[in-house]
Amino acid sequence: MRLRTATRADAAAIAAIWNRVIRETAITFNSIEKTPDDIAALIEEKAAADLPFLVAAARAVPVGFATYGQFRGGAGYARTMEHTVILAPGATGRGTGRRLMAALEAHARARGVHSMWAGISAGNPGAIAFHTAIGYAHAATLPDVGWKFGRFHDLVLMRKTL
Repeated sequence: MRLRTATRADAAAIAAIWNRVIRETAITFNSIEKTPDDIAALIEEKAAADLPFLVAAARAVPVGFATYGQFRGGAGYARTMEHTVILAPGATGRGTGRRLMAALEAHARARGVHSMWAGISAGNPGAIAFHTAIGYAHAATLPDVGWKFGRFHDLVLMRKTL
């Protein structure tokens, strides 16, 4: 498994990984699938802002990705980030998520980021356990804030001081 910076050439593979999660799960509350052009634009946007967009690749094929951005808009939140990490089904349980998160956190520390946040669907106990295992602590549960599949879902916020 190799970690590297995502490129435009990875956009279709990243979209396939992300869109499966969008279509089939409440891991994300978003219900609008992403096109390869959407992903390519996001990769370019992150690069322009000196923010990482990483892929984990097996035999040069992306099997997961991770990125982060400012938690909320405005200068007061400039040292507080929120991340996204998503793996293809066959990539879980192999340390891929840990490696992606370690790389994101190292990048964030080098930029003077104070804390990293995770917004996790309460219906995703695996992600909650994963974040707990890598040092994130429960900060809040926001009830009924996400709507997907005809019902409301709770959002769990977890935090790690860097």
